[in-house]
Amino acid sequence: MLQHKRRPMKLFRMFLFSIVVSAATLSQAQLAQEWIPQGIEALRQSASSKTEFTLDHSMVVFASKLDSENLDLQRVIAGVSGVSVHNYRFPGVWTYDSAALNSVQQDYRDAGWKQLMNRHDRDGGPGETELWIRFDNNAISHVAILAARPHEVSFILVSGSISPLDLSHLGGHFGIPKLEGGVLVPNNARR
Repeated sequence: MLQHKRRPMKLFRMFLFSIVVSAATLSQAQLAQEWIPQGIEALRQSASSKTEFTLDHSMVVFASKLDSENLDLQRVIAGVSGVSVHNYRFPGVWTYDSAALNSVQQDYRDAGWKQLMNRHDRDGGPGETELWIRFDNNAISHVAILAARPHEVSFILVSGSISPLDLSHLGGHFGIPKLEGGVLVPNNARR
């Protein structure tokens, strides 16, 4: 009788283990699909500090509960399958490799992404904000934002079925900067 009771428990553990392994394999496959331009990786290597995180759909939904009264955000979240944020800080003003930053544009063009926005600082500095989208089957599947400021470079990748307009509702959440009229809105609370 005791042997008979252990068998279902053993089968349950094997089943649970196979689910965990399958989920881990799927998660690794999804991460492998997340393409990061070589220029971003070069900036990452030279940064003095890095903040990076990736949220899958369930984590984005959970995090959005902090602003549960924002109905536009809740609607957009339904189409987001993941958010990946890479923020790199540099010790001096404009000390990051501008060639690496410029190579990002070419990397995106070569990969078939479309550039929607390219805003540069008026004073001629290397600061810029770029917005790129990738289409799959005539629908937007990825949106990438690159924001270069005097001491930092931020790269944000949003995966899922969303429109560039929907991206404005994500601004200020999950490490995504706020953009108004193509201009990066400073977050003075962080500094």
